[in-house]
Amino acid sequence: MAVSGFEGFEKRLELHFSGDDPVFNMGLRQLPFDSLEQILHEVQCSVVSAVGNHYFDAYVLSESSLFVYPTKIIIKTCGTTQLLKSIPPLLHHALNLGLTISSCRYTRGNFIFPLSQPFPHTSFHEEVVYLEDSLPNHLCYRKASVMPSNVTAHVWHVFSACDQTPLVHFPPSDLYTVEICMTELDRTQARKFFRRPGDGKTGDAAGKEMTEIAGIHKINPNALICDFAFDPCGYSMNGIDGDRYSTIHVTPEDGYSYASFECVGSIYDDEDDEDGGDGDDFIRMLRRAVQVFRPGKVSVSVTTATTASHRLWARVAGAMEPLGLKCRSCMADEFPAAGSVVFQTFTARRKKTGECGGGGR
Repeated sequence: MAVSGFEGFEKRLELHFSGDDPVFNMGLRQLPFDSLEQILHEVQCSVVSAVGNHYFDAYVLSESSLFVYPTKIIIKTCGTTQLLKSIPPLLHHALNLGLTISSCRYTRGNFIFPLSQPFPHTSFHEEVVYLEDSLPNHLCYRKASVMPSNVTAHVWHVFSACDQTPLVHFPPSDLYTVEICMTELDRTQARKFFRRPGDGKTGDAAGKEMTEIAGIHKINPNALICDFAFDPCGYSMNGIDGDRYSTIHVTPEDGYSYASFECVGSIYDDEDDEDGGDGDDFIRMLRRAVQVFRPGKVSVSVTTATTASHRLWARVAGAMEPLGLKCRSCMADEFPAAGSVVFQTFTARRKKTGECGGGGR
């Protein structure tokens, strides 16, 4: 718990590995649960609920989420967790499984309570130094970038490191990751993520109730949802749909309310389809996620291994416009051997300052 309030903005770490037939051998999914708990202990969080399928395992944490694929692991934590301290033990365990790290990406927004963050998260510079020192030298393509916006509370920080294999990308070549950060949540919507005192329910039962009341189950009806409600307030969920995940985290307290939505899509989903294909489903999913919270400020980061991100930003802006959210800034940056990131910000109930262009591209 931060001094002034709970820090909702997450830190996110994504590591990719390579090895001999790791998918057949389950790769990282072979890690014993005890080993995962030890890694999370270093980060200062724990598992509260879990679900899995043929493709990956998804864990709801006391401070956000963990996803484990055979050759990929994603850890997303909020509060005052020390996320980057997971890197050394993760690399150690992966090596014991015959896996070698091939890429790393670290992203986060702008902390609401930066002075409450512990080492190595007291500044982006400190985080980059820690990453540089923790990663092996063969990850030779490295870049750190701070992507500003016209919404001062929303700034995007990205660190990327990849090896020399030109075919190694994250997300995989046809996939992209969308990270949405929302602040100034509608108070009526935010109240849905407070528990009734003495409700006598488990975190799982209360979480399912919040999922239904808030309409989160409608965002992607095909997803299997693993949800959890914290006491006295707060909510997390992971959704699994085939080999793709989605996740939501909510800090509903007035004054520093925050919610995040993250999902994975394919560039092939976004082909124009007059009959309403998957591309339309993706836009509907984004709109439904934002409608759950009705935020005053929103930032959207799209990461892809192809130049498709320059096309996706227009689709994201088109999804936000009908919700009364105007695009205030749009910036793109390229990362060596790791693709590109497009960062957009939106605000509601503000005077129009001009159409969103491709500034920074």
